[in-house]
Amino acid sequence: MCTVANMLVGEKGIITDLSLEHIPLNLLEMGCLPGNELELVQLAPLKDPLYLKVDNTYLAIRKETAIHIEITKI
Repeated sequence: MCTVANMLVGEKGIITDLSLEHIPLNLLEMGCLPGNELELVQLAPLKDPLYLKVDNTYLAIRKETAIHIEITKI
């Protein structure tokens, strides 16, 4: 299982599944939905939070949330 937390900077993926009980509603509203493409743009110095581009929206999410978003790398 590959998650957003396992991605390297510059990698892209398609969201395949996510745990609705661990993902805040505002992330879903901003495009973190199955089928959407994302890219890991940058990591903070201590690798938390992660800076993502989801479709045309930039998001910063914590690693504890990222482990619940499954992806397929492209």
